[in-house]
This record gives sequence, structure tokens and C-alpha cells, in this order.
Amino acid sequence: MVLLCVHLFRSSRLCSLPAHLTRNFQVCKQSGHPLKEPHSVSSKITSHFRATPTGPALLPCSNGRTVCFQISPKTSLPLQRSGAVLTQFGHHFHTSAPVRALPAPLIWLVLKPLQKLLAIILGRSIRKWWVALPANRRQLMRQWVWQRRWHLAAGAGVAMVIVALLLLTHLDESPVTGRTRLLVFSRENYMKLATLTSEAYMEEFAEMLVPVTDPRHQVVERLVQHLALRNKDIPEVSDVTWNVHVVQSPNVNAFVLPNGEVFMFTGMLDVTADVHQLSIILGHEMAHAILGHSAEQASLSHVVDLLSLILLTAIWALCPRDSLALLGQWVQDKLSQLMFSRPFSRKLEAEADQVGLQLAAKACADVRAGPVFWQQMEIRDQLREEPNFPEWLSTHPSHRNRYIQLDRHIPQALELRESCVCPALPATDPRSIFSKSVRVLLENAMDQGRGGQEGVHKPHLPHSTASLPNGLPAGLFAQTALSLSPNVEQESKGPVPLVDSELTVAAPITVSEQEGSPHMVQSSS
Repeated sequence: MVLLCVHLFRSSRLCSLPAHLTRNFQVCKQSGHPLKEPHSVSSKITSHFRATPTGPALLPCSNGRTVCFQISPKTSLPLQRSGAVLTQFGHHFHTSAPVRALPAPLIWLVLKPLQKLLAIILGRSIRKWWVALPANRRQLMRQWVWQRRWHLAAGAGVAMVIVALLLLTHLDESPVTGRTRLLVFSRENYMKLATLTSEAYMEEFAEMLVPVTDPRHQVVERLVQHLALRNKDIPEVSDVTWNVHVVQSPNVNAFVLPNGEVFMFTGMLDVTADVHQLSIILGHEMAHAILGHSAEQASLSHVVDLLSLILLTAIWALCPRDSLALLGQWVQDKLSQLMFSRPFSRKLEAEADQVGLQLAAKACADVRAGPVFWQQMEIRDQLREEPNFPEWLSTHPSHRNRYIQLDRHIPQALELRESCVCPALPATDPRSIFSKSVRVLLENAMDQGRGGQEGVHKPHLPHSTASLPNGLPAGLFAQTALSLSPNVEQESKGPVPLVDSELTVAAPITVSEQEGSPHMVQSSS
């Protein structure tokens, strides 16, 4: 026996029940109000709510609070009539479609320009109001402010204390490094924003995505899954499903969204020499997602922007003309970037370099290839005569500082790699091999210049598939053909015979001359 209780409102309602179900309900009057008979309803109501032979019977209920329906267990709905019952109820009960709330970071991004506009309008209005005041009123206002200067200072101090307490309540600990940081937006909110962002990127790159059967996609897919498998002790790695998307584009770029969507551009594959360099690059990008750098950077930007609104209002209120106010706003914006945004971005990039090197070390990659990659990028930029801006103007550290900092972390990364029971590395260090190769190339270029040849041939580093007979992408395909063996599934406690034992480890770079032009060629060891 099932007892079904329905809570009713104070005003009279019409209870709709199918005709074939009303015979099996026994109404228990717990509310103290009798059930009205159908004939007691006014003819006006019954004319609008008359039961049809195929429709549900309508029973008007009194002003009671609770009506209990006792359903006999012997009664069951025939399967062939269940659809009709749902159809009958569908005519009378409607549910609204679920509305998905926008993520808080997205709302902030939309409101950010509006906040600045309101600050400009407020400051300009204060300036016009002050200019319109008579001289005696201005003097009275100055005296009023001076007499209450301590009260105003106390109010400003209380406001600063409240802001500081609010910031202290949003402190968080970084997952891997344990660094204390400020997080205004939660990881959950940024996961929602990452989902929207990934959908937008998939739509943007829809016609540029490399097929999953392409060897380049398979290389990146294997490395990403291998990195995730070897670092599954980190909850931020194991809780995310990592999906790879390779974009056909010459841009030297790669990024990973917080929800595990990996976007690798083929231009980045062209400038990497082996799978070890590519593993370190992927580890760097995955470190950004693991550490939640996007949420951390947005949190700092949010706080700085809110504090900058006070300064922006003051600029538009104190500057006598709009042109000077615009100039002051531009200076304030640039100072904010140079003092807060860009230094903090460089700090996060350096942290991602360090953590990415650790991820690659646990994946048994040759971490010594990390500094070599950034040395290659520095020489590549010099050969392409790209402008070299000071580091303090950039959001990323310079190539020189990156390989210097990575070189300092190599001993610690090698110890971590050894603790993960990885295969031994060869005695040849790719850093020394690269330095010797560059030195030989420069000497050959200088010799050609002294020989009186027309024009000095610039030393050429491998940065494209055409100039790499054994390099990317063909070299990567051969190196990773057997990289992911069934032994990958075992834990880090036992030996892991992959990556270094099955791949070309730190392949030495030799020098050969073809048609009088020196080229660096990668040979297997």
C-alpha cells in the first residue's frame, strides 16, 4: 500500500486525474475539509473543465492543506496505456527548459569595459560639478573636507581593512608547488569557462584540424597520454580527460585549457628536434592547466582593475580637459601592465617551465633537451632577424633567461627522473653537443666570409621539415612508433622500459656540408 500526499495551496485548485486511475484512489481527508462533489461545482467552471471520454477526470479540491491518496498495490498501469497517461498529463503540466548560468569569469570579462566606462562618467561628472560651483561654495567644501579629514582617513582605513580581509579569505595553495596564491574565481567556474572556450576554438579551427590518423596527431596524442599516465599521482592530472587537437598552422604555439583540451600547432612541431623537446613543451603547457594559472592570473587582474577604478575616477575628476584625462588613463593602463600584469605573467611562465620539467622527468624524457630547445629558439629568432624587445616589456621571459633557468633545474630534474626508475641516459649531453655544433657552424660561416665569397651564408638551424632529413616530423614518427608499449601501465615502482630505451635519446647533432652550405643533421645514437 502506497500513501501519496499532495500539499495544496489555500486557494481552490483543480486536481486532474485520469479517469481509469480515480477508481483506485482512496482519498484520506487529513486536512479537515471535505472533498467537493463534482455536481457542487458551478456550471461555469464545469463547462470549462468537463472531462472527455478520453481525457482525465477533473476533481475540484477544497481549501485543504494536505490530501492523501492511497494506491492499491494490486493496481498497475498497463504498459500499452502508459504513453497515453503521459500524454494526458503532458497537456496540463509543463516544465521550463533548464537555464545554464554563465561562469563568473565570463561575466567579469563582459562587465570589465562597463566598469571603466562608469568610472570615466563618474569622474567627468564630478569635474563638471566642481567647475560649476561658485567660488565661495568651493571654499566651503574645502573647509568641510579639512575639518573632517580624520573621519575620512578613518573611513578609508576601514575600507582597506575590509578589502584586505576579503583578499585573505580567497587565498589558496598551489597544487604542486605549494605556493600561496590569490584565487577570486574558483576552479569550477574556470572549468565552465574552459568548456565554452574549447567549443569556440573547435569551431574556429574546424577546417584546420589534422585528422586523428595523421602521424603528427598520433605523436602528440601518445606523448600527452604518457605524460598524464606517469603523473597520475597528481589529482589535477588524473581527474581530467586529456584530448589532443593538432592544428595545421605555421604559428609556433601550443596551449592547454583547464579542462584538458590540448591544442598543438604544426608550426611548433616543426621547430622541435625530438620527442624529448616536445615532451618538455607539452609538460610546460599541461603545467599551466594543472596549476590553474589562468584562474590565478584573472584573479589578480580582477583585483588590480577594481583598485584601478578609483585611480581612473580620480584622473577624470582632476584633469582639467578630456584630452589630458585620456593621456592619464593611457599612462595608468601602461603602468598597471608593466608593474603588475606582465611581471606576474613572466613569473607564472617560469613556474610552468619548472613544473613542466618535473612532469617530463617523471615521464622518463631527457630533461637536458629543455635548455637546448630555448637555445634553438633564440638562434632561430636571430637568423630570422625578428625584433628583440626587452624582457620587461614582454609577458614571457626571454629565450636566454628561460634556458638559463631551466639549466639550473636540470640536476633536480635528473634526480626526480632517477627516482622514477627510468632507463639510464647516455653519457653524451645534448647541451654540450648543441654548443659544439653551433660553434662549428659559426666557424664555417666565418671561413666562407674570409674566402671572398659573395655574401656570407648565415648558419642554418633546423626549423622546418625540409631541412631535417631525420628530424620532425619524420624522425618523431620513427621514434614514437614503439614508445607506448603495454609496460606503460605499470606503476613507477618498477623499471619502465620506454621513452629512453625505445626512443632516440638525445641524438647527437653532426655537421655536414651540402652544396657548400652547412646544415645540422640529427643522427641516431
